[in-house]
Amino acid sequence: MTPHYATTSYGQLRLFVSGAGRPIVVLPGLIHGAAMLAARLAQAAPDLGWHVLELPGIGGSAGVPVGRASDALVAAREALGLDAAPVLACDLAAALHDGPCVRLDATAAAGWAARGIMPPDLAPRADGTHLTALFAHIRDRHVLDPADPGRAARAGEKLPDAAELDSTVVAAAVDPVAYAALWRRCLSAPSPGAADTAAAIAALRAMAGPDATTTLPPTQPRPPLWCDHADLPRGRQHLRRAGSQGRLLIALQSAPGTAAPLAPLLAGLAPIRRVVAPDYIGNGDSARPDHPVDIARLARDTLDLGDALGERTFDLWGTHTGALIALEAALLAPERVGRLILEAPPLLAPEFTADILANYLPKLLPHPWGLHLQQAWCMRRDMFLFWPWYRAERAAARPLTLPDAAFLHDWTVGLLKSGSTYDHSYRAAFEYDTSAALRRLTRPALLCAGPADMLADGLAVAATLAPDVLTVAPMPATVWYPNQGTAAIARTIAAYAAFLDEGMVARS
Repeated sequence: MTPHYATTSYGQLRLFVSGAGRPIVVLPGLIHGAAMLAARLAQAAPDLGWHVLELPGIGGSAGVPVGRASDALVAAREALGLDAAPVLACDLAAALHDGPCVRLDATAAAGWAARGIMPPDLAPRADGTHLTALFAHIRDRHVLDPADPGRAARAGEKLPDAAELDSTVVAAAVDPVAYAALWRRCLSAPSPGAADTAAAIAALRAMAGPDATTTLPPTQPRPPLWCDHADLPRGRQHLRRAGSQGRLLIALQSAPGTAAPLAPLLAGLAPIRRVVAPDYIGNGDSARPDHPVDIARLARDTLDLGDALGERTFDLWGTHTGALIALEAALLAPERVGRLILEAPPLLAPEFTADILANYLPKLLPHPWGLHLQQAWCMRRDMFLFWPWYRAERAAARPLTLPDAAFLHDWTVGLLKSGSTYDHSYRAAFEYDTSAALRRLTRPALLCAGPADMLADGLAVAATLAPDVLTVAPMPATVWYPNQGTAAIARTIAAYAAFLDEGMVARS
């Protein structure tokens, strides 16, 4: 199954491609995650080329306005060269398609419309219970009889397992308010559809059209910031990109979620740099092979990303885990790395590190009742309250103000996207010998931290280790933290740009 993006004038829409053969466009509805449905359809009919579009307001299509959903879906099909392909519309998604299509789960959609079933209030709440409400809404639509929602349905498609439910809920949770708005827009009684998946596939096969595989066009940029993918030896890597000129800078996030919090950094450096921020393999929206990794493996992924982007040399910016990956990449291939910015690399005492490895990384597994959602929320919230987060005691309190519920929501969803493999990159960071690596560094680097960073104490340690190529300096802000102040962020990005520009002057 291959994730991809279609760029339209309304924003980017993500799709998942599975199977091979005659292309079919799928509008997955509001209770089937696109990734989950792509996998199911490919299993049922692997000889068809399933192109499952995430609906506007959901998942990787969350940036597309729900009010322009129908227009955006038409534009996405045109951008992909699939405007003539047959369409399968699931449950409520039939309301977003004006032309002929095969309908699946139309009876369920009609039952919801007849009873006016709506999502609850899904605006982010400080206690995270909006995620539980979203999970219950989606699970109940699978479990309960649409004609009698006080009873369990005795007929219908196979119920999703915990992992499939989690995939659907996390995609809807990217922007839960938009998900609810899309539901309201689509809630209507559609005309009758296919009885089940087998009948829908049979109807699609009967529709006329060429029996050929479609090659997807490359993802087109959409400044100021757009999403893309790169194919690495270990899997397909999700990217956030900005800028169209200047030397390449690869920005490496803190783990364990996505690179989305780095958006202010990308926007600040885009006028002078081409900036690419990947989700690590195993994290976020990238491929998630379930095997342990170390920092060296993640550094090789970064070098592989440079190859995939057609760049032999580049600069690196990394924060926390990302700082270690940048450092190791410069040790593995110093001839490929120009300058490095290392923000708050972990420099911890051995006994503290042992405690972290024993307690910081609990398993985060999809639960059939959604209990893991509150676990993820509380972990993320307590990371702003205590260092380390699991040490809930006065002496461990951090001098920070809690971010608002919307910010905490985004951070939690980033963690949930990484699922059961969230801890691989995290564990690798705490197992890495930062001090020994810094002593071996030969490339010019700026090691820095903002005052709110719980790892800022490492600057004093780094100053005692610093080789001649290392500059150690505090920064006004940590640009991806909340409540940092616009002026402090601007000064920090200006300091980053000045350091990187020194390398441009040296090379000229």
